[in-house]
Amino acid sequence: MVEQGSGQKPSGKLTRQQKGKIGEEEACRWLKEQDYCILQRNWRCRSGEVDIIAAREELLIFVEVRSRSSHSGFGTPQESVDQRKMQQVRSTAAVYMQMTGEHTRQIRFDVIAVMMNHDGEILSINHLENAF
Repeated sequence: MVEQGSGQKPSGKLTRQQKGKIGEEEACRWLKEQDYCILQRNWRCRSGEVDIIAAREELLIFVEVRSRSSHSGFGTPQESVDQRKMQQVRSTAAVYMQMTGEHTRQIRFDVIAVMMNHDGEILSINHLENAF
């Protein structure tokens, strides 16, 4: 699913952290529009962090958000989710489920790829369900 140009545009050149925050905000907005319930954002434990934990129907979804500028030259945002990151998200999800006692729902791992220009204007959002 791809959405074009929501028009968000902060002023000035953005840092990597600012772009990441904008990407996560847009990912949450997108998920809410698709009737997902956001349970947690930036959930951390010793094994790592999950950007968004959401629920929809009987699913518990762990979402990795990746943001890129349109001219970054490093490939698509989703291509940056490597095996190490996938394993870290899986391990963190297991800790979350253990700590919350959440064992009844099916789980899924998604990636939301956010493309933006250098000013932070959103160009596209690509939600990859069952990404890993």
